[in-house]
Amino acid sequence: MTRRRPLLATDRAALMLQLVPYLIGKGEVSILEAADEFDVTPEQMRSMVEKLTVIGLPGDGGYWQMANELFDIDWDLLDERDIIVITNSVGLERSPKLTAREAAALLAGLQLARTIPGVGDTELFSGLLAKLARGASSTPADVIVAPGPVDAVRDTVAAALQRQVAVSFTYKAPDAPPTTRTVDPVKVHIADGQWYLQGWCHLRQAMRTFHLDRVSDLELTGTPITHGQDPVPGWFDADAGDVVARIRFPASVAPLLGDYLERATIETSDDPLVAAMRVADELSLRRLAARRGGDVEILEPAGARRAAADWAEAGLAQYR
Repeated sequence: MTRRRPLLATDRAALMLQLVPYLIGKGEVSILEAADEFDVTPEQMRSMVEKLTVIGLPGDGGYWQMANELFDIDWDLLDERDIIVITNSVGLERSPKLTAREAAALLAGLQLARTIPGVGDTELFSGLLAKLARGASSTPADVIVAPGPVDAVRDTVAAALQRQVAVSFTYKAPDAPPTTRTVDPVKVHIADGQWYLQGWCHLRQAMRTFHLDRVSDLELTGTPITHGQDPVPGWFDADAGDVVARIRFPASVAPLLGDYLERATIETSDDPLVAAMRVADELSLRRLAARRGGDVEILEPAGARRAAADWAEAGLAQYR
């Protein structure tokens, strides 16, 4: 039999935190089985179980505890048959339930995460969704987190990621004619309520970011993915996308735009400065303008300028 190392105080504390839910879940378990499960000796397991009887809920004022506020075990089973059974679990089963609104909020987040291709196992998410619904104090409201057309696009991209093949589609960028793209999909994510696909564009021979609302006629191809492991660009990287943006700002603000200006080209030397940069999507410029409290002006593209103005107007309307 392999000799197990002595338990340090930190190890023992960590094991005790795991031991209670384990024993409650098992209902009845032998000392040997529990010791093997926790990789300790039977003597160490017996010692930990015995110490449970001095652990429990805080007493009145924190100075003393009643018997029903401590864990208890079936001593006869433990002494005579080496069987562990918790007979008093100090109200662990009476955990507070989520309100319907709290459960709905968590369900919405899980449903949103489940729709992202390549994020995880749908059976895992289904199980978590069911547990949250059961744990609510009342039935949570049904939550819809994305429109149907975008769901269809994500489903096709998910199939492409699973089969490791490229996708082809028609893409209509703002202020530009539609183009046909073939893309090795790498990542689908959401930012500011908008869905994006990032992947290797065979037309541009580089990583690009595509707004899913502008994708149409999406189809799977038989072309194997060859750039699936390539790093995806950030929102303001030089290879982020096909949108070339120009902004104007005071020179005093430049240090605050460091991350955005790293790969930008400064077109003027006079104050205010004008910089050109390639961005993933013109909507992403709204955040850049909003964070600087009016100091940053979007010059181009026109769609980004309108989007920032509409966003600011919508925020102002909340105060009227």
